[in-house]
Amino acid sequence: MTNFQPLNVRRFQQKAQVVTPDTIYWNRLAKPELLKEHTTIDYIDFSPSDPDNFVLTCSVRVQIYNLVTKLVVKNLSRFQKTAYGATFRQDGRLLAAGDEEGHVKLFDTTSRSILRLFKGHKAPVHRTFFTADKLHLASFADDKSVRLWDVANEKVLQTYEDAHSDYIRAGAMHPQANHMFISGGYDGKINLYDTRAEQAITQTLDHGSPVESMLFLPSGSIFITAGGTQVRVWDLISGCRLLTTMSQHHKTITCLRLGSDGRRLLSGGLDRHVKIYDVSTYKTVHTLTYPNAVVSLAVAAKDQAVVAGMVDGLVSIKRMIVDSKPSHLKQIKASHRQKHFKRLARPNTGQAVDHVITVKRNLAKLKPYDMHLRKFNYKKALDFVCTRRNISKFPENVVAVITELQHRSALQAALTNRPDEKIIQFINFLCDHMGEVQFMRPLLNAASAVMDVFENNVFSYNKQMLTALERLRQTMQSEIRLTCELLQVKGALEMIIGGALDNNEETASTVRYTQNKTPKMHPSKAASDYVVIVD
Repeated sequence: MTNFQPLNVRRFQQKAQVVTPDTIYWNRLAKPELLKEHTTIDYIDFSPSDPDNFVLTCSVRVQIYNLVTKLVVKNLSRFQKTAYGATFRQDGRLLAAGDEEGHVKLFDTTSRSILRLFKGHKAPVHRTFFTADKLHLASFADDKSVRLWDVANEKVLQTYEDAHSDYIRAGAMHPQANHMFISGGYDGKINLYDTRAEQAITQTLDHGSPVESMLFLPSGSIFITAGGTQVRVWDLISGCRLLTTMSQHHKTITCLRLGSDGRRLLSGGLDRHVKIYDVSTYKTVHTLTYPNAVVSLAVAAKDQAVVAGMVDGLVSIKRMIVDSKPSHLKQIKASHRQKHFKRLARPNTGQAVDHVITVKRNLAKLKPYDMHLRKFNYKKALDFVCTRRNISKFPENVVAVITELQHRSALQAALTNRPDEKIIQFINFLCDHMGEVQFMRPLLNAASAVMDVFENNVFSYNKQMLTALERLRQTMQSEIRLTCELLQVKGALEMIIGGALDNNEETASTVRYTQNKTPKMHPSKAASDYVVIVD
């Protein structure tokens, strides 16, 4: 006797879990590849000239890693004490880093030699950034001062003493204006500098918490600061007006980065999360989770990879899966086929070939509607599942029975010669759930079966039955109208997107960029005489 299999009830995803294009895009990040350093990862930065290389600042070492091989390409170990905030210049040829001695060192990325040694700070320098014209360098230190250096002459151009009343651990340079930059300190203040103005600090803002990180958007009209559990957005054009405040972390935010060519903002925090925001709406579109507190973050060009440094020295590298790379699903299927072939292979033993085949009986308990379906009592199965509790709380059970009856070509028989209240209840269920995508196809077929039942009977019906049939007709017409409107919107969007892509291709083909070749820089006397003493 064969066992009757219970009905397969499909469980659908909850409506609250909406799959957005950002969710699909960022889920393409592969499983993390991990590197381990000895202490906290202070800063991570990708090379603008070679997107496969990124610099890692940790302890007394500044190391340039290759994204593909995960190996150290260059090791800049010319530091007596802890190094901080190594960043590339916009052309990728130079690299600047501060240290605990209060020095700022400028390296040639090709030869690993020190080209310039800037001395002047009396406390550790945590952040260094190049100006937009690549000729000057700004340093932010714990001595509460900000200094602007001339890269060519190794001289300080301007010094802003006591710019803050506490340590300065964050700064950002304007992406287009060479004369403008900002700084953030542990006093919760944000200072805006303009080297052309007579007054050193043109404006001071209050973030409300110690500022850990800050950056400008590519347009330069908006800058973003992070401190405490808040990310604040400021409008530079309208007098540094506060645009919005985002509080998606429940622990301190430590780093900010831009992704997707400036269209997405990433923030990492001590709560082990990296939040991704849409810059146009400043709403969270995705979240990345890490095994420990995130203290540094970097995003490769075109989102090729997201690299996060953690407080315990762990470095997580998540690379974006491209179409040319085989997906995990294909790998899983390949491994499954190999295991299947191994099971089918005859074992190399000297035993007899006889096999004992055991049949496991299906001990799953059948539901009452399954029992009725087993005995071909279609009307009783439909009556049992169409109860008020199932209709309100478990509509998927009702749809599963309707689908099974359709497969057996028995739905019309189950609806024939039924009491009016049963037919009205069934029609109301169709009207309430026909608009749901996961139920639409089987319920449309069920509505067609209802019409076939009433087509064969030519006697009059009561008022309640006529009202239910009229509601079914209106529901069908509204679904048809909605489908037509959506098709019109789809066609209009395809035309707009197609026209925009054509315009972008024409613009990209006509625009040409020229870059003047800068002369090679030679090490200064102070940089040549600098010696690292090893204990």
